[in-house]
Amino acid sequence: MRVLWITNTLFPDVCAALSVEKPVVGGWMYAGARSLLNTIPAITMAVAAIYSGKEMQKMEIGDITYYLLPSQNYTNYNIKLEQYWKQVKDDFQPDVVHIHGTEYAHGLAYVKACGNKNVVVSIQGLVSVYERYYYGGLSVANVQKNITLRDIIRRDTMIDQRERMRKRGILEKEIIRSVAHIIGRTSWDKAQVWALNSNTQYHFCNETLRSEFYKYQWSFEKCEKCSIFLSQAHYPIKGLQQIIAALPFILDHYPQTKVYIAGSDFINKSYLKQNGFGKYIQSQINNLDLKDHIHFLGVLTESQMCHRYLRSNVFVCPSSIENSPNSIGEAQLLGVPCIGSFVGGVSDMIDDEETGLLYRFEEVEMLAEKICRIFSEPTLVNNISKKGKELSMTRHNGEANSFRLAEIYGKVKK
Repeated sequence: MRVLWITNTLFPDVCAALSVEKPVVGGWMYAGARSLLNTIPAITMAVAAIYSGKEMQKMEIGDITYYLLPSQNYTNYNIKLEQYWKQVKDDFQPDVVHIHGTEYAHGLAYVKACGNKNVVVSIQGLVSVYERYYYGGLSVANVQKNITLRDIIRRDTMIDQRERMRKRGILEKEIIRSVAHIIGRTSWDKAQVWALNSNTQYHFCNETLRSEFYKYQWSFEKCEKCSIFLSQAHYPIKGLQQIIAALPFILDHYPQTKVYIAGSDFINKSYLKQNGFGKYIQSQINNLDLKDHIHFLGVLTESQMCHRYLRSNVFVCPSSIENSPNSIGEAQLLGVPCIGSFVGGVSDMIDDEETGLLYRFEEVEMLAEKICRIFSEPTLVNNISKKGKELSMTRHNGEANSFRLAEIYGKVKK
């Protein structure tokens, strides 16, 4: 079976060939591709993505054929891509086309150019829904109050960012309504797909995650006590503001608590570089005198991210909306105790009091109390660690997920 994947990131082998930096996101897709090819030898795979070059390129690297389509913009619809997609289809002649994600417009360009026959789209996030929750609980007054000069010059206020997400959501709805097959993995995304296109066939399939996270085991004895880890925080949806609001309650009981955040420090920027969300977070930290408790770690590699999880006392996903965050899956694979906001599909990943702890996004007091429980109840922590790992090893089993994906492809091909 000849399978064409359309992705929203470049795979590591292509990055190496182009001498560009490997992206820190999307590594799970490459892991899934490797697992699929290793498990199902009958599959011949091509992977297509857009890149910043000027010409279409085709590369044969190992057992994957790569197509690189030139485009300078991920978010807006680019009609020029349609001619390239026809060339890719004619050249590779796929039996099945698997479009990964609905957030960007290049997948829609394939459907418009080549039709929806033998096409399946998998849900990652859903920007058409995420847009509702973009401000992450910030009031409109706070959003407006924290507009910076940098935001005005770049036309990149939080208001602009939300509007761009809304426009992307229009294209997302179009692709979901245009296809006959959808792959999802939570009760939340199933309901959202049903609301947009009840005629499409919904297929359940879990994801295979990055290989590094299957190798290690978290230990309470070896972790940094009273340390909190967040894998992302650079825009309001990710909920850093909620952690900061909860922190004073935690410090009353555990004054040594530290919060570690993967990603660049977007707070301590010069006047001309700081964005509105960074300004708001900085004011929050200053008002609550929390500077010594918040630490940005910079952009982390797969290995560095893995070891940061292992050092942490608790991983928290405080987002205002998520589908099934891979960060929770990675933490659970390692056995790291997890706390997640009860939003989107998170409750499909965390069974409260069993494989993690859940709280309502708005309730920062509940968040603080849950974190303190992780710090103070070793029996609870060890049970959550053990059961979370067991569940995630089944959910993210590469071989099982590959067989399921191949089964779905067989149905799409008919």
